[in-house]
Amino acid sequence: MSALITRDIVVPPECGGWRLDHFLKRRIGRMSRTRIQAIIGEQISFPDGRPARPSSPVRAGETIQLQRPAPVEPDVPRHFEVLFEDASVMVIDKPAGLPMHTTAKFWRNTLVALLRELYPDEQMEIAHRIDRETSGVLLIARDRAVASFLTRAFARRAVEKTYLALVKGHPPDEGRIDLPLRLLDTKSRVMMGPARGAESGLAAQTQFRVLRRLPGHALCEARPLTGRQHQIRVHFAAIGHPIAGDKLYGAGEALFMRACEEPLSPELLACFDGLARHALHAHRLTFPHPVGKHPVTIESPLPADLVDYIDGLA
Repeated sequence: MSALITRDIVVPPECGGWRLDHFLKRRIGRMSRTRIQAIIGEQISFPDGRPARPSSPVRAGETIQLQRPAPVEPDVPRHFEVLFEDASVMVIDKPAGLPMHTTAKFWRNTLVALLRELYPDEQMEIAHRIDRETSGVLLIARDRAVASFLTRAFARRAVEKTYLALVKGHPPDEGRIDLPLRLLDTKSRVMMGPARGAESGLAAQTQFRVLRRLPGHALCEARPLTGRQHQIRVHFAAIGHPIAGDKLYGAGEALFMRACEEPLSPELLACFDGLARHALHAHRLTFPHPVGKHPVTIESPLPADLVDYIDGLA
């Protein structure tokens, strides 16, 4: 029997009395209504055991259970280097391609699951996020008290992050990108973009400087002064210099969606500058130590795949 994934979905007060299929459509927006109706009889159950039908009313505060077969997951790197560790924290060098958390496509092949396997007796909590295709320095708390301390440190901007980004074109030698960002209403439901005019957005600033110029490209150091989703990728794309290999902000959402659903064929790879992942690397992290409060700086060198790609451009 194949493994099952269980997801608990709590009905908020404002949805009390809704039809079950309408409520699930709101909560699982990517799934079509036809597909939702198909799974209701097989994968959805109510806590009191009453039959689940598309027209069944949901009750405010109850927990609906969705239970589905675990997906066949794509292979991902499952090894990481430990750059620093003590009793409070661990800093790892996350490989490109390893997702952080569970998604529709990844369940066991995530960093969260891997940490649970490797450190079953510890309450490991990832202190911040980097994208699946981004490699580099990642800070992990070894218990919840430390996680709380680091969350506050990030919130008050006491943590400095420095990235290396290979961008297309010829940007200025240095600059500061100050563009508020917002989540766009697109099919992928993950695409960010600049908030312009009267649109509301979250403040976002990125400082950058060019480290090396190459044919048609520049290797830049980028420091996000805020921590918005996809910030560096969106900011460089907004000034006309998308990150090499960026499927979403370089090639566009249609090709990004194809890459989510299809194998990375030579044809698709060519659309992404010949890179299997985007050329963004978390290079340096400076954070206050949870115990001594002294600053700790950890670095990760540019990984071999990006070094080889850059060497091919030179």
